[in-house]
Amino acid sequence: MFKKGQNKVGSAASSSLRIGEQQPIRSKNVSVIGPTLVFKGELSADEDLVIQGTIEGTIAHHRKNLTIGKEGRVTADIHASSVLVEGELNGDIHSDGLVSLAKGAMVIGNVYCTRLVMEDGAQFNGKIEMAKPSPLKVAPEPEEVEEEFADTEDLTA
Repeated sequence: MFKKGQNKVGSAASSSLRIGEQQPIRSKNVSVIGPTLVFKGELSADEDLVIQGTIEGTIAHHRKNLTIGKEGRVTADIHASSVLVEGELNGDIHSDGLVSLAKGAMVIGNVYCTRLVMEDGAQFNGKIEMAKPSPLKVAPEPEEVEEEFADTEDLTA
């Protein structure tokens, strides 16, 4: 009747994420820089990226997710859609979305983002600038628009 070790797909326990936790990285369209790889220069890709090696330079990853794994050592300015740091980063993070600093992360640099999550045990030295969401603009009522143009002269004559 009861079966141990089987989880229902889509159950609340298996699908819930902690605050700041990103979706699990899928093996499709993901590049991994292994722990023995050392890269110097400008790095860009059009797929999610996991860094476990050593990177020096700049990382341009505007529309994708970037993860600096526990073994990752990065000295670079980062531009990415979302950033998860589990290892070491010396440089600035520029993100349009979420920046997560996991337990054990060590970041020296500034963070520019719209959302930030920092777990207990993460180390951070720098400043944080969070962009404010742009306020919603309410369209004027049709009568107000007509009244605005009623006072102007007809320039077509």
